[in-house]
Amino acid sequence: MKDINVLINNGINVNGSLELLGDMDMYNETLGDFLNEVDSKLANIKMYKEMGDMENYAILVHSLKSDSKYLGFVKLAELSYNHEMESKANNSSYVNEHYNELMSEAARILSVVKLYNNVEETSNVVTNLETDDKKKILVVDDSNIIRNLIQKMFDNDYKVLTAEDGSQAIEIINTEYDDLVGMLLDLNMPNVNGFQVLEHLKDNNLFAKIPVSIITGDDSRETVLKAFDYPIVDVLAKPFNENDVKRVITAMLNFK
Repeated sequence: MKDINVLINNGINVNGSLELLGDMDMYNETLGDFLNEVDSKLANIKMYKEMGDMENYAILVHSLKSDSKYLGFVKLAELSYNHEMESKANNSSYVNEHYNELMSEAARILSVVKLYNNVEETSNVVTNLETDDKKKILVVDDSNIIRNLIQKMFDNDYKVLTAEDGSQAIEIINTEYDDLVGMLLDLNMPNVNGFQVLEHLKDNNLFAKIPVSIITGDDSRETVLKAFDYPIVDVLAKPFNENDVKRVITAMLNFK
């Protein structure tokens, strides 16, 4: 049996996480998603740091910050936020100077989580299930945690399709647009970002077919106003809980 004290005694704010995730079953599943994704995410963070690509570095440490907030990794969230702000300011000196601090805390958290889980998590969540005639919602986010979290919240009510970046989203939109009743779209993704997806919808006159709400951890006035240059339904700020997502999905369904 998993001992929650392993997490609490190592500074992980489990109670704060439960305010977002609801119960320990959802917390444990989300923790498994974190384990499945974190090695790849940390490797890409390192790659962008070594390339001096501060734009994509900022996107990935932002994602790490969001994951950490959901799971109660207080210090890792704080360090990731600092790296996000400094890399957005193109302060590569700060990134290089404090990179080892960030990675050391990530390694500590990873060690604690593996100790808590006792066994290696090997299961992967299957996305885009080909079952029944449920209404289809597309969730686009570069965080596996966010995608799987929303899928687990609503898989009983909707067929939740997922995409991890804008290019995958555009492929799904182009094949599924007649059946999609809504899309939750992250703005801050590497390579093809959310604004480029919005441009694709605009250029192809698809907003009337697919109501879109934005999910973002960047709630700055500039970003929100830029998003509302497009006919979106709403903005969902991270971190969010199940009620927040239900509100936005209801608004999208009513919009259509």
